[in-house]
Amino acid sequence: MAEDKGIIRFLSFLSLFTFFMLMLVSSDNFLQLFFGWEGVGVCSYLLIGFWYSKESANKAAIKAFIINRASDFAFILGVITIIVYCGSANYKDVLSSAELLSNTKIFLHFSILDIICLLLFIGCMGKSAQIGLHVWLPDAMEGPTPVSALIHAATMVTAGVFLVARCSYLFEYSPLILKFITIIGGVTCLFAASIAIMHSDIKKIIAYSTCSQLGYMFMACGVSAYNSGIFHLVTHAFFKALLFLSAGSVIHAVHEQDIFKMGDLRNKMPVTYGNFLIGSLALIGIYPLAGFYSKDSILEAAYSSGSFMFIFGIAAAILTAIYSMKIIMLVFHGKTKLEKDVFEHAHEPAKVMNNPLILLVAGSFFSGMIGYYLLAMDKPNGYFHANLFNLHIYKLLISHPPLYIKLLPMAVSIVGIVTAIYLYKSSTVMSFPQKRKSSKNIKNAWILRSSRGMIPLVLISNILRNKYYFDEIYNCLIVKPINCLASLFYLGDQQIIDRFGPNGFSRVVNCFSVLTSKIQTGYVFNYALYIVSFIVVTISYFVWKNIMY
Repeated sequence: MAEDKGIIRFLSFLSLFTFFMLMLVSSDNFLQLFFGWEGVGVCSYLLIGFWYSKESANKAAIKAFIINRASDFAFILGVITIIVYCGSANYKDVLSSAELLSNTKIFLHFSILDIICLLLFIGCMGKSAQIGLHVWLPDAMEGPTPVSALIHAATMVTAGVFLVARCSYLFEYSPLILKFITIIGGVTCLFAASIAIMHSDIKKIIAYSTCSQLGYMFMACGVSAYNSGIFHLVTHAFFKALLFLSAGSVIHAVHEQDIFKMGDLRNKMPVTYGNFLIGSLALIGIYPLAGFYSKDSILEAAYSSGSFMFIFGIAAAILTAIYSMKIIMLVFHGKTKLEKDVFEHAHEPAKVMNNPLILLVAGSFFSGMIGYYLLAMDKPNGYFHANLFNLHIYKLLISHPPLYIKLLPMAVSIVGIVTAIYLYKSSTVMSFPQKRKSSKNIKNAWILRSSRGMIPLVLISNILRNKYYFDEIYNCLIVKPINCLASLFYLGDQQIIDRFGPNGFSRVVNCFSVLTSKIQTGYVFNYALYIVSFIVVTISYFVWKNIMY
């Protein structure tokens, strides 16, 4: 972005975002938290739409802003409810009222605390792109890649996880909402990972990966393993920023984001290849990289709590390995699909772009070890013990999952890696057809080889390509009805209110003005006629009046 004309504006927005993010995390009350929360949302809108001359960037910025406003409406309702029932927005005062609020039933078996926690979590769902309110995050990749790395990987999107952990003293007294959080987190991690395996845009694959990993973090919070959720938040920041910035280096070198149009870049960009490989392995959770320690601690906590979302987490781990290695195989291995000139000129970025990645590589290697061995961040009584509240800490302390459960996540990840290498090692990569039009498409379909033969996955591919049709569903159920309603309001405004209101009144005044202007002809004899006529009428009136009375 050195040659971008808006670089000063970009850095200003980035600094403003940092200010609001620090306000959010350093707040000791819900009002300051809310101002920081809304501030990062506004800065995200400004940074996503940074290249405002691009229509796609403008649409993505508006989409992110509107969806976050919808979820933030629930968030502010939650904050208002806290102030009304607790008489204060201070964290300490709310903490002292948590147990009382949990015993205040307002509807069936729902307490006022359940309502508060639900409203706060809906706000978190929008900010952290959980299923249902996730549709803005992939489109947010229209912004500059540094924005994706900082805001949409490491900071803003994790604000929801931070809030749930920060308010653990509230959520612990609302087990019903904790179960809801667990389900949303588990479903999101599998849902987003399944979409990522079908995408071809390198940044959007990583975006859906972020969505999936956020699901893991919420799943941890849902089973009261807040420490594991924050642990994964910290390690995820390192390797996901590394992946985004490495992807930016690739895009900068080949001016292309479609991974199916790349290939054989490992010799042209060996440093970037190494960075991307380390980031991908950390994301997959391969020992001894950071993701191994943090993600496994989440899955162990889910298993120990008895949550069936553990199965979703394991399935998501397999898909994570597949789409991560898919990028490696298609971008850096095989035969290149780039134009000859573009491939020949592909090169490593300047040192000013590469050197910061070394720090992220170190973080991807050592943050997990430091957090696990030195700070015991995965333990309920570890580093975050004084800041997180847990009603069931004893249960978590004595739970020790079997050895095979501890080894299972890495084992399935290795299976996923082998599967991806097998599927994408060929120079001619098979892919899903978008529509099943002919038998030729069936032959070209991506297939699963099994003992029964070749099973076409056209239907599944269309569902995944279209991201489970969430955009289409929202367009049908929300956007189109609102547009129809807007059309009715437009007709009412234009044809009724304006026609008989301001416009109708102006037409009456205009007609009166036209008639009045016709009287003023500019001829003296006309004015004399008007005077004589007026005098005659006046005299006639008085004469008639005297005769009658």
